[in-house]
Amino acid sequence: MWEVNVMENTIYIRMRNRIQANPEQSLFLKDIVQIIADETLIRRLEKIQIYQITKKDRNMIVIDVMKVISSIKEVCGNLEVQAIGPAQTIIEVIYKQSKVSVPLFVFIWFLLFFGSALAIMNFHEDVSMQIVQQRIYTIITGKEVKKPLLFQIPYSIGLGLGMILFFNHIFKKRINEEPSPLEVEMFNYQQNLDQYVIMYENKENMKKLHDS
Repeated sequence: MWEVNVMENTIYIRMRNRIQANPEQSLFLKDIVQIIADETLIRRLEKIQIYQITKKDRNMIVIDVMKVISSIKEVCGNLEVQAIGPAQTIIEVIYKQSKVSVPLFVFIWFLLFFGSALAIMNFHEDVSMQIVQQRIYTIITGKEVKKPLLFQIPYSIGLGLGMILFFNHIFKKRINEEPSPLEVEMFNYQQNLDQYVIMYENKENMKKLHDS
């Protein structure tokens, strides 16, 4: 244990929400937290090993702030540690992914394409879209036609443009900085997933009193 000879012996740490790591990687304090302290002290603290990923670990690991503080105290007992922000960090272990199968990709693409097309057609059938367009055409022109292309063609183009504006993307290019509804839903899903992992994967939270 080494002593700290500085006037200010208080350090401030903030746990990162989520980090990605490789299998069997050693995680140090600098990887898991942000530190505010004397520059010399930071360089020493950053080298403290917090966790060693092993083959037994699954793809999600939760590091509790109490474990981090305990590791700091083991190395430097006279430091006062102030934790700010979240109390846990989620470690996502990234394993090598197999190459994407081209036939599977094509199959999924066709499945999504025809599935979405059928969903749109079924919706239009439910609300009698063709009958509505026929009546609007008759009201405006005074003529009755089975296929009012004057409305159907602009409507089809507008439907595609509306989907682009809704998802705020043209392929990989974002139209503006505002998140799309899908991105907001994905963000909420990720937040809920992180909360679940913190509650049920954190060994500190799942301590069984009858085993002690």
